[in-house]
Amino acid sequence: MSTFYSGQAGQDPTGVDIRDTRRMFDFGERVAELAPQQSPFFVYLSKVAKKPTDDPVFKFLEQRHQWQRRNFRLSEAIGSTAYTSGTTYINDGGDDLVETSVYYDQFGNPQGTTEYKPMFFVSGLIVGIADSDGTVRRFIVDATPSVTAGTGVVDVKLKALFSATVVFDDLAQGQVMGSAHAEGGTAPDGWEDKMYDREGYCQIFKTAISTFSGTSMATRYRGIANEFKRVWAEKLMEHKMDLEQALLFGTGAASNEQSTSAPTRYTDGIVPYTESNGKVYNMSYASSGYDAFLDAMEDFFAPESGNSGNKLVLSSRKVITYLNKLGNGSFMNNSIGASQYNLDVTSIPGQFGHTVTKVNTIYGNLHFVQEPLLRGPWENYCVAVDMKNVAYRPLVGNGINRDTHILTNVQNNDVDGRKDMILTEAGLEISVPETHAVLKWS
Repeated sequence: MSTFYSGQAGQDPTGVDIRDTRRMFDFGERVAELAPQQSPFFVYLSKVAKKPTDDPVFKFLEQRHQWQRRNFRLSEAIGSTAYTSGTTYINDGGDDLVETSVYYDQFGNPQGTTEYKPMFFVSGLIVGIADSDGTVRRFIVDATPSVTAGTGVVDVKLKALFSATVVFDDLAQGQVMGSAHAEGGTAPDGWEDKMYDREGYCQIFKTAISTFSGTSMATRYRGIANEFKRVWAEKLMEHKMDLEQALLFGTGAASNEQSTSAPTRYTDGIVPYTESNGKVYNMSYASSGYDAFLDAMEDFFAPESGNSGNKLVLSSRKVITYLNKLGNGSFMNNSIGASQYNLDVTSIPGQFGHTVTKVNTIYGNLHFVQEPLLRGPWENYCVAVDMKNVAYRPLVGNGINRDTHILTNVQNNDVDGRKDMILTEAGLEISVPETHAVLKWS
């Protein structure tokens, strides 16, 4: 990375002059350090989640591991039946088979209440199914079903490992409880994970300074003597805030909307992407919001979703105020005033220049950081980001780095003046969207 030399506005720069003709300055690592409290998401991405890409359309894979997706449901109710261990099969039609389904596809992506075929049933697998009284009853898979991926149900042959007369309700829940095989037996059948393919886009950001004539650059101004340097400082901030806005609110796409022969690419933003693909919780500023908050965290931090246990929560100023208020009915009072076993809410200095409100729940930690751009239509929003499942993807390939850099003297050669430009080509990768969440307060 080239060295970037800069001075305070109105002062001569130290070292190599920034006005060097036709010089490019690569300072992708440093642009994030400009007023970090104004662009917290870009700062955290730049410091802890940067992963260059060598293609403006970058592909990435999501893996949801086997243990995250071996739960299932019965697709029909099973009436009162007397089971004998090692003899009786659970069945819904007299054929010793029972219909089962899951609410996720072959990649482990949650699918609401749409039924998908479970792929993991193999001979010798032990499963537990809750009966109508809530007692978990054990069965062994007696034969590996033949199944292809897709929506629908799978007929499975399940032999009882208990003796009792029980009823199973429609949508009774079950899950894998290990496997058991006879001594001297053969190898069982197998099944494999499928990885899910997503793609993202690098967006080209450009910020130019107005052309300064040779005369204006030689003129001493009131206030700040060097107007060129003053405007440059403003343009650097403008460029950084353009990045923050896109990483928050962008919608990923590639199109020809600008009526050119080349495509225009748009990066995904964490807020709309999470609203469409992640989890959304509706919270309340009223005192009841405290209990609803805990209920939401119980679901959000569920380990089978692949959560890391720590979230960066970008919050509007309104939500930050609510979290830190004292008095009856406030979040802070409800959290720490009544019991030592409630939430632990503390303010701590952040690593990158931010003040962080840390909310420690029994399920995981939330690090609330003020996001000034969550205002207007987003003034009641928080977005909880699992930093292990996001990445800032600047385009770097063939020895060329398209991360934030300066292009100097981009004016025509016959112009008595100077025009510079800042350019960035980068995008946001968001994977395993169920590990991110939008919290909407009202």
